[in-house]
Amino acid sequence: MSKDSVIRILRYADMDRRELTKPRGSHADVSASVKDILEAVRTEGDAALLRFTERFDHVKLEALSVSEQEWEEGLATVDREFLEILDQAARNIRRYHEQQRRRNYVITEDNGVVLGKIFRPIEKVGMYVPNGTAAYPSTVLMDIVPAQIAGCEEIVMVTPPGADGRVNPYILAAARVAGINRIFKIGGAQAIAALAYGTETVPKVYKIIGPGNAYVAEAKKQVHGLVSTDTVAGPSEVLIIADEDSDPRILAADMLAQAEHDPDASAMLITGSTDLAARVAQQLEKQLAVLPRKEIAGASLRNNGMIILTDGSMDMALKIANLIAPEHLEICVEEPMQYLGKVRNAGSIFLGRFSPEPLGDYMAGPNHTLPTGGSAKFSSPLSVDDFVTASQFTCYTKEALAKIAPSIVRFAGEEGLQGHARSILSRFEDCADE
Repeated sequence: MSKDSVIRILRYADMDRRELTKPRGSHADVSASVKDILEAVRTEGDAALLRFTERFDHVKLEALSVSEQEWEEGLATVDREFLEILDQAARNIRRYHEQQRRRNYVITEDNGVVLGKIFRPIEKVGMYVPNGTAAYPSTVLMDIVPAQIAGCEEIVMVTPPGADGRVNPYILAAARVAGINRIFKIGGAQAIAALAYGTETVPKVYKIIGPGNAYVAEAKKQVHGLVSTDTVAGPSEVLIIADEDSDPRILAADMLAQAEHDPDASAMLITGSTDLAARVAQQLEKQLAVLPRKEIAGASLRNNGMIILTDGSMDMALKIANLIAPEHLEICVEEPMQYLGKVRNAGSIFLGRFSPEPLGDYMAGPNHTLPTGGSAKFSSPLSVDDFVTASQFTCYTKEALAKIAPSIVRFAGEEGLQGHARSILSRFEDCADE
């Protein structure tokens, strides 16, 4: 490969393993700026939102809510075919996520003890939908449908306005298909502040989800605890494991599909074939030249892309994949199902030569809001579980409590908590003042 190649080809045996797990994305410290924005919105409400929208989005709004006229005019620009595609995607997402519904349970014992757990939807949820270099109506569906299945009573959406002061019509269309009618034209840290604190116009919610830039991510960190927030999303990433029979043209296309998201996105390939690695690199050069977002994709490949050469064994490839814990993992081999059980850390897994990652972005049904930056080692895809809370319950009879009371008293004594012990004993002793 030439020195100025668009992607590096590295031998795993010679690599610094830290290269595989290094942090990516913006490292600028925006915490102070975000803190000021949050405080302004907390104290000034709508006035601060309108001021920040004019400063950061360069548009002066008369109102923050999307009006009925804006809804009608925006939806009128979206063709019927795309509305039908949105509806099909929503059905697929709903069918998949319906299986995630939680069931209450009760354990009744012979001695009268009753134990159990009750699941309830989070009452108020706020969705942040970005609208920067690209609009993502797919994210609208992926975020809203699980919340609806959970039974959330109030779901509101915030998204930055365009230069014309309006919301992207395709985002409006996805929201309408998903059944959301309340949208506010706010972006950035100020949008997170509005949802966390509430303003004259924007309702306070109990949970905020949705990807965004560094300011959005930092704002979510700072309000976490006042409200619940989802995992802070980092740059998108794909890791492909491919054998020597894979088509280099397809592999390059899959890598570019991820690279075009963001200059900080990551597209990586693991293979045991030196010939395949070289041919994929050539295809990347060729396909990148005609890609509309080639500047973004090119920066991504040069900064974060790599082709990793191994000894060719699937065990080694899967070991590397589990170390990286990618957001998206494609296993492009024959009979891929035999390897599914060996994948320990990955957000979403795509099996076989005809299950590309964009299938999951739009139409398959599994959620595309996924853990990034190696967090698949301890985090999971967005699901119905993210929109429910649970309460445990315990009911003992006097007889049942009496039987276990000595053990509780001893336990409390060992921890030096005599008040705990007295709480139990008081139920079985006559009170001297009665």
